[in-house]
Amino acid sequence: MSLNWQDMLFQFFGGLGLFLFSIKYMGDGLQKLTGDRLRDILDRYTTNPMMGVLVGILVTVLIQSSSGTTVITVGLVSAGFMTLRQAIGVIMGANIGTTFTAFIIGFDIGQFAYPVLAIGAFLLFFFKKNSIQNIGQIVFGLGGLFVGLELMSKGMKPLQELPSFIDMALRISEHSLLGVILGALVTLIIQSSSATVGILQGLYGEGLMPLHGALPILFGDNIGTTITAVLASIGASVAARRAAAMHVLFNVVGTIIFLLILPQFTLYIEWLAGVAGLEPKMQIAFAHGSFNVVNTMIQLPLIGLWAYVVTKLIPGEDSPIEYKPRSLDPHFIEASPAIAIGQAKEEVLRMGEYSIRGLEETFEYLKTNDKKNATKVLHYEEAINSLDQKITDYLVKVSVQPLSDTDSTRHHILLENVRDIERIGDHFENIVELIDYKAVNGVQLSEPAINDLSEMFTLTIETVQKAILTLDTTDHGMAIEVTKKEELIDQMERTFRKKHIHRLNLGQCSAHSGIVFTDIVSNLERIGDHAVNIAEAILQKH
Repeated sequence: MSLNWQDMLFQFFGGLGLFLFSIKYMGDGLQKLTGDRLRDILDRYTTNPMMGVLVGILVTVLIQSSSGTTVITVGLVSAGFMTLRQAIGVIMGANIGTTFTAFIIGFDIGQFAYPVLAIGAFLLFFFKKNSIQNIGQIVFGLGGLFVGLELMSKGMKPLQELPSFIDMALRISEHSLLGVILGALVTLIIQSSSATVGILQGLYGEGLMPLHGALPILFGDNIGTTITAVLASIGASVAARRAAAMHVLFNVVGTIIFLLILPQFTLYIEWLAGVAGLEPKMQIAFAHGSFNVVNTMIQLPLIGLWAYVVTKLIPGEDSPIEYKPRSLDPHFIEASPAIAIGQAKEEVLRMGEYSIRGLEETFEYLKTNDKKNATKVLHYEEAINSLDQKITDYLVKVSVQPLSDTDSTRHHILLENVRDIERIGDHFENIVELIDYKAVNGVQLSEPAINDLSEMFTLTIETVQKAILTLDTTDHGMAIEVTKKEELIDQMERTFRKKHIHRLNLGQCSAHSGIVFTDIVSNLERIGDHAVNIAEAILQKH
């Protein structure tokens, strides 16, 4: 390989690496500057498809990654925060938002890249305030983005003199489908449509391919970027897989539509370039923006149809964990505090149900080491935390209303129960972390230790089930059963600790496995304590 080739490749891939780093670094800074409330924005403001599109645009502009937005969206759908119809709107908006980077690149401000880098570095190194540090990160990332583009452009420039590359570019220009496949494959490999659009802007800007050859590659970039959401949906809920499938179909259908009108679309961009005096890079930016905006306008009215299609394509019952309260109507707080307390109780019972399911999944994770179980556990724990916050806020508002003695007692018990159930979630999350530690460090639990844990898990799950049933029925006899089961859990903990020390002395288990074993036992014992607190609140009421 000649020195010229080496320089070309080093400059191109070095520039690409700097571009990818800079766009991520800039996106991270933007995300931190906004207070990392992106999931709340997606959750709160996607009430209808149009709002979903606008929120998708906003979040993608803030984090500079349509893939990032769609991954967050897939996660929210999987967790039950968002419906499929809401998600479709956000995904459409994310496609529009990602064109923002192409417009930044289209402005010829590369000559200021180094001063911008210097300003960003100055803000990062000479200011300690977090908000200024975040601004410095954004500015530095922006400068790095342009330096990376300049390096890539210099690396590609000698290709103008390479006959084989010119032949290949002409061949792609003559076969639009080849361009689509090439764009999709490159984006799939690089995992950034912004980077591949940037490369395309460089190629077109250097005159290495005609506009009608560049546009199909641009369409293919939009298909390639969907792979991230597809990967994120693997192992997720049915609804999440449907959202990822929708992302793929949306871009594939858009590409088919624009390939059919490619000559007209090419003429439109050429006309726009003539009227507005657009530079080549900006022409690609406008083409990218036009593709995604028009595609969204065409397909937005079809959201209901798309939801039906992906439901048929990916069948199956889906019962996502719901993070949002189903009840908690604020109108009842003043109108009828008694009904408001009843609604809060329904949500507390749902929290309790999630605590049982989370504990069951934790037990399964211990037995199978399957990451799917761990993921479900963390979703249940997040749902419990979300409901805890919403229920507590609701009950605090109820507390300022005049309450009867009975309602005041019910109110107090629910506040106590919410805290105990939330702590159960924390403890089974701790156990998942211990199982992760065991797997990462190659710690093996002996068969007797596994048997002991299985016995204690089974009893603890039964105790929590009884406690939640006691809360629902306020059955005095059932509450006493919970206290008896909790005494058995305490006794088990003491017995199993002694057995563990005995195994340790005999060399049947290692010190590391002993730590994992005793910590799991300790967390189960504390779960039992919180279960009995729920039952005792009922006993005190009587």
